[in-house]
Formats: sequence, C-alpha cells, structure tokens
Amino acid sequence: MPLWVFGYGSLVWDPGFDVAEQQIARLHDYHRSFCMWSIHHRGTQDDPGLVLALDAAEGAYCDGVALRVPDDQRADTLAYLRERELISSAYLEQVCPLRLRDGRQVKAVTYVIDPNHVQYCGGLSLEHQAQVIANAVGGRGPNTEYLFNTTSHLAEIGIGDSDLDWLVARVRSLSESRF
Repeated sequence: MPLWVFGYGSLVWDPGFDVAEQQIARLHDYHRSFCMWSIHHRGTQDDPGLVLALDAAEGAYCDGVALRVPDDQRADTLAYLRERELISSAYLEQVCPLRLRDGRQVKAVTYVIDPNHVQYCGGLSLEHQAQVIANAVGGRGPNTEYLFNTTSHLAEIGIGDSDLDWLVARVRSLSESRF
C-alpha cells in the first residue's frame, strides 16, 4: 500500500522528502489554523511564534496536497517526518482519509494538533495572530516567512484561504509601519 502524506502548511512548499506523486486533496472535519505556538521553528520559548495545524471541527474541511512517497523511501520518510513534526509532541500523527481532486480516495499520514497540549492556542483572533507572526523569529527563520511561503504556494496550486490572505495583508501592514 502506498504511503501518502497530507500537507497543509510548510509541507506544501518544503516537504523535505522525495515525492513520487502530488495531488490536491481534501481532508474533512479539520480546518487549517494558526493554533499552535511555535517554540522551536518559528519562535522561541520566551517569544513564541505561530504555526499552522489541523484543528478538529465537525463539518469543516481543509484543502491541501497529498504527497505520495516513493515505495523504497517509506521508512526513511516516516522517520524524517516524525523528527520534524513531533519535536514537541503538540502534533499527533494520524492516518486520515483524503479525497484527491481526481476522485481517488487514499489514506494519508497527517499531523493534527493535540488540543490538550500546552502549545495549543485555538481561538486567537486574526489580529492577535498577525501581531505574533509579524514579530516572532525561531530556528528556521522569521514567522513572516512561514506565513508568506505557505500562502503563496497554496495560491500557486489554486488553493485559496481567506484567513491566510487577510493575515498576509495585515502582517505586511504591521511590518511597513515599523519603518
């Protein structure tokens, strides 16, 4: 059985592993949200940033990409993803059903937020998110870079997200007002 991985944030533009096939896909009962404090990659313990996570919400959906891993790289890819995504245990690794845009249904490794984890911060207003993202920097760079890259790459493949678009405009405005 092929290994599929669902990307909805940085995995869209920086999977970090070889991809044998990529398809637009939809995951039901979750939505993409800046609901996880980032204390490693896009912020620090003292000044956390925000990263996207899949937050459970009945009736919601998230469009992203399904990435099929070459068969001979399954074990290495899973090890890599676990090291990258499970750094603080805020994400839970799940296998979830996806519907690919071409009509196929597959099961994919998916990283969803643990709402009981200390890094969970669901329900922040968009303005609060913008203020955090505009200022935070972590081990992988500025939080703004994460937002801008994710939003632009989703748009390139035809996936719109009105909250991300609003955040991009607001964060740019905040950045410009500092000068």
